[in-house]
Amino acid sequence: MTTLKYLGGYPPALLDKVRQLIARDELGTYLEQRHPGRHEVQSDKALYAYTNALRQEHLRNAPGIDRVWYDSKLDVISKALGMHTAISHVHGARMKARKEIRIASLFRDTPPEFLKMIVVHELAHLKETEHNKAFYQLCEYMQPDYHQQELDLRLLLTWRDALEARTPR
Repeated sequence: MTTLKYLGGYPPALLDKVRQLIARDELGTYLEQRHPGRHEVQSDKALYAYTNALRQEHLRNAPGIDRVWYDSKLDVISKALGMHTAISHVHGARMKARKEIRIASLFRDTPPEFLKMIVVHELAHLKETEHNKAFYQLCEYMQPDYHQQELDLRLLLTWRDALEARTPR
């Protein structure tokens, strides 16, 4: 049986439903019905434009972003679906900081809601560094169904693990 490592902290009743969907081989169908289709943000340039447009819409006073890209080195196993970094360096007599966001490559092939969820998550870190109440309120402000999308993404990751566990090596 697949472990539900992405669903820690969720209620036992929900975990039981997920286990049942996996056992009946219906979790993939459930997710496909909830999230049909894939987004069209495929290049790093398009991802930068997409991320910057969300920042402009919701976080006008947040610092600008210098670079955004799909990173094939980020993976679920290391528990990193996205990363934000601020790289500071001295330039003459001034300190400069570069803001960068990396999004795991697996998001190239996901529904648009999941891409938006991970970008919103990383953008929220421009204002709130910790995963606290203010951070999640900001995520909900930028994507009102943020928590549902996060759960559905966790279900997608669980389904991928279940498929991988069934595939002979």
